Amino acid sequence: MPDTVVIAGGGHAAGQAAVSLRHDGFTGRIVIVGEERYLPYQRPPLSKKFLAGELKLERLMLRHERFYIEHNIEVRLSTRVETIQREQKQVVLSNGDRLSYDRLILAIGSQVRKLDIPGSDLEGIHYLRGIDDALKIRAGFQPGAQIIVIGAGYIGLEVAAVAVTHGLSVTVVEMADRVMSRVVAPEVSEFFAQVHREAGVDIRCGRDPSSTLIGDQRVEALQSPDGSELPADMVIVGIGIQPTVEIAETAGLEIDNGIIVDEYCRTSDPCILAIGDCTNHPNNILGRRLRLESVHNAQEQAKTASATLCGKLHPYVQVPWFWSDQYDLKLQIVGLSGDHDSVILRGDPKDRSFAAFYMKGDLLIAVDAVNSAREFMLSKKLIANGSRLEPEILADTDIPFKDLAAAALA
Repeated sequence: MPDTVVIAGGGHAAGQAAVSLRHDGFTGRIVIVGEERYLPYQRPPLSKKFLAGELKLERLMLRHERFYIEHNIEVRLSTRVETIQREQKQVVLSNGDRLSYDRLILAIGSQVRKLDIPGSDLEGIHYLRGIDDALKIRAGFQPGAQIIVIGAGYIGLEVAAVAVTHGLSVTVVEMADRVMSRVVAPEVSEFFAQVHREAGVDIRCGRDPSSTLIGDQRVEALQSPDGSELPADMVIVGIGIQPTVEIAETAGLEIDNGIIVDEYCRTSDPCILAIGDCTNHPNNILGRRLRLESVHNAQEQAKTASATLCGKLHPYVQVPWFWSDQYDLKLQIVGLSGDHDSVILRGDPKDRSFAAFYMKGDLLIAVDAVNSAREFMLSKKLIANGSRLEPEILADTDIPFKDLAAAALA
């Protein structure tokens, strides 16, 4: 085992890596270097229960401070790794300090895509990535305030759901022709758009991207190219994220839509591993490389990296899954649907409980489950197993899904 492991990054992946290292028997020095002023925490609640004020700050923490003290894990907050000096096996920190490492884990995550239109530097424009972002947005949740959400992906729609529930006037503006267009079928998009409209959210898709944010220092409206304006007391932007790769690229590591790693989370430098949002990794179940933006990926890659450093080579082989909470709806997605050629609905969206099965021929490749936990859980096994299902039978709700799954897995 190495004597010193430095973990660059302070998010969920970083925290889990430290926890797993101690769990796997690593007794050397562990140093976490995190840019935020908070201990490693869970990000998903930021746009859900934490933003709504239903979850206290301490409940976000992956582990409390005493855990790091008791397990002799050094945590340097409000500091980031600026440079990797591979030959010296050192990192240079933002405060000028240097840390030597035997092994370095890059858990540097991702960063929000910034809006690139006139007026995007005005006050009152927010991005939701960290705790402080959520606190600033929540402070603006005054009843009757008018907010514009730019982007109708997971984050944008979750924020819209919380905001309208708190009495705000909410307009969602999306460049694509439907909500969550990159991840769900049109039938699922239409269902969620209708749910939001019924809650009072103004959904506007197919919008011209060449708009302008106007105001005197602080944002006051979003102006379309035709001159029409949408008033805004606050604008929240959720147009995706991109991997943080700059320090890895400068250090000469292999980069291609993320930091290239193998199935054991090793980079092109044998002394450096990478985990989480920043990685481009192989998936032997799907037969291709992926870059995933999910807690599940961050957590499982952290466990894999720990095992690698402790001499227990366990390849990272997982079916991707994601989730989104909007109102009383839990959307759970398993698999990747981009290569499907048909969609089978099981259940009626009007009942607010159904599932969309993405098929390639008779091969199940992904599922969107809305308030359908059983379909979600069993579909993980079906996809991992490469199961084939008859579409006509799959749509028949008179046949219990567990029976269909059992037959396919037999």
